[in-house]
Amino acid sequence: MKIFILTFGIWLSIQTVNATEEFVVSQKDKAFSVETISINVGDTIYFLNADPFFHNIFSLSDTQFFDLGSYPKDESRPVVFTTPGLVQIECAIHSQMMLTVEVKE
Repeated sequence: MKIFILTFGIWLSIQTVNATEEFVVSQKDKAFSVETISINVGDTIYFLNADPFFHNIFSLSDTQFFDLGSYPKDESRPVVFTTPGLVQIECAIHSQMMLTVEVKE
């Protein structure tokens, strides 16, 4: 019985450590669907373009640097956040678009 409980405890710990989530942040009317979002390390955000024109989502943050390139309506691009901290995200085409992602350990 002790072996079963120990094994179950180890399995549960591994499942808890590996649990990641996926989120969708859309771009509509030249704005992100949220201004801030809080996620955990390992989580993925899909950036969905819901506008009839291109967006180019990027981050120059020290916490996480990326550039998704330009993509059209109804396409999305994923980003897996691997480092804890704040990530400032913008659109290269529409400079008023700003999003802050808080990545927690």
